[in-house]
Amino acid sequence: QVQLVESGGGMVRTGGSLRLSCAASGFRVDFYAMAWFRQAPGKEREGVACISSVDESTYYADSVKGRFTISRHNGENTVYLQMNSLNPEDTAVYYCRAKYVAEYWGQGTQVTVSS
Repeated sequence: QVQLVESGGGMVRTGGSLRLSCAASGFRVDFYAMAWFRQAPGKEREGVACISSVDESTYYADSVKGRFTISRHNGENTVYLQMNSLNPEDTAVYYCRAKYVAEYWGQGTQVTVSS
């Protein structure tokens, strides 16, 4: 059974850090393009970061570039999102997505940044 489980969300103050985890089961994360998305209240879901299955190249949205880092641990079958220098605009539910032929989503984890 394919499953993605996010964890690591919480509430932090401006300037703080969080590390999100996306634990996968039922498939190998190194075979899939893995990505983090987020959705703030009243806004559309947006892509934040992704990592290629081919060469581990990474892509970041301009709004998080230089502050967020996506990484993949194949042995743990887990993808991480290290988030530094957080600000209130980063407040959202963060989702993990796996995509190859099929597409899978996690249930999301809430990140709240207070000023």
